[in-house]
Amino acid sequence: MLGLDPELLQPLIKLYFQLGGGVLLGWVLGRSLPKTVPIVIGQFLFWIGVPISIITFLRRTDLSGAIWIAPVVAWIAMLLGVGLAWSWIQGQLLRQSGNDSGNQSQASLNSWSKPAQGSFLLSAMVGNTGYLGYPVTLTLVGQKYFGWALFYDMLGTTVGAYGLGVLLAARFGQGVTSPNQLLRAMLYNPALWSLGFGLGFRQIPLPDSVEDILQACGWSAIALSLVLIGMRLSQLDSWSRLRQASVSLGIKMLLVPLIVGLGLLQINITGSPQLVIVLQMAMPPAFATLVLAEVYDLDRNLTVTALAVGSIGLLLMLPIWLVLFGTNGT
Repeated sequence: MLGLDPELLQPLIKLYFQLGGGVLLGWVLGRSLPKTVPIVIGQFLFWIGVPISIITFLRRTDLSGAIWIAPVVAWIAMLLGVGLAWSWIQGQLLRQSGNDSGNQSQASLNSWSKPAQGSFLLSAMVGNTGYLGYPVTLTLVGQKYFGWALFYDMLGTTVGAYGLGVLLAARFGQGVTSPNQLLRAMLYNPALWSLGFGLGFRQIPLPDSVEDILQACGWSAIALSLVLIGMRLSQLDSWSRLRQASVSLGIKMLLVPLIVGLGLLQINITGSPQLVIVLQMAMPPAFATLVLAEVYDLDRNLTVTALAVGSIGLLLMLPIWLVLFGTNGT
């Protein structure tokens, strides 16, 4: 690929095989197995698989340096995404108000309803930095800088999704579910607890055989998460709202990573840490956006379309980020 560092080309090809193979397998299984199977797999990963992988990969992660910047940047990226998305919405509403309402179809009038605005904002804000961001980071950058991706996800995306995300969903949605339910879900998230345990456990020496078993379990959980993504994508039944979804994805997966990624250069965050953060910012919308859309009765069609198109768009965008940020130092 033109302009791509040869040292990054092989990991990228490997990643495409991993992502493509895992997601494709999940897609096939999702079409043939009962719909309860993804639920069971999701529960297993949530309570056991992901926490084990976090504890495992933390053992070989370099936590020195300015790693605390990762969650700070995550919040900057989310707020920037929401700000840009909100500005776009206001521009569209102004354009609609300037037209003769008698000439507008009902679909046009509903395209920027309150639920649609909420889904648009969430799609531009919350990325899949866990199930998808982890394998991308581990394959392209390695375990040494996994801590940057982990802190970005745990202290940035997770808190943002069930904090600011809940507030936005409640503001624009039509549901009546108490925000406290999802806030409690965030506090009960075992991945957050495994982060604390893993930070202490990483100091305890283990026999090589045990380390190998932990590594195998960690990578198995990552592979299973890719299969789960494919299974969930196979159950999405709508590709409507493509134009709106494309705009939110352009903000989430292109503008925000580019703006903030270049800004990192100004504070001397370069090389692998910068690449990890850019990759996390460039992830497609998280499945948490669909959870919020269903709970708060947002625009599910827009959310589903953004999820599906964003997952495909990631494959096209990865080489661009590697060309722009994969060679800035070490």
